[in-house]
Amino acid sequence: MATMNEWNVRIFISENEGTTTARAVLETATNTYTGRGMARCNPQDVDIPTIGDELAASRAMAELGRQLMRVADRDLQGVGAGPLPERTQAAFGWPDAGM
Repeated sequence: MATMNEWNVRIFISENEGTTTARAVLETATNTYTGRGMARCNPQDVDIPTIGDELAASRAMAELGRQLMRVADRDLQGVGAGPLPERTQAAFGWPDAGM
């Protein structure tokens, strides 16, 4: 049987003296999660509020994503799936050729 859920994310943004803060709130059927982000305008840069909004909101959403990943990891461990194996290869560059 197919099911469908709707999760809503609201982003609240405030600006004060060159600092933009954002709060991203995710509401699921059973829980509410909150991520926070901030952006500051360098005093030598032109103040473009939209860019501060974008940076702060993206950082709040990234934090929210990390929270969800931690919850999912705990839930997986709870059903016996265990943690993912540690990465054994370098994250970049050529893989080792058995040297």
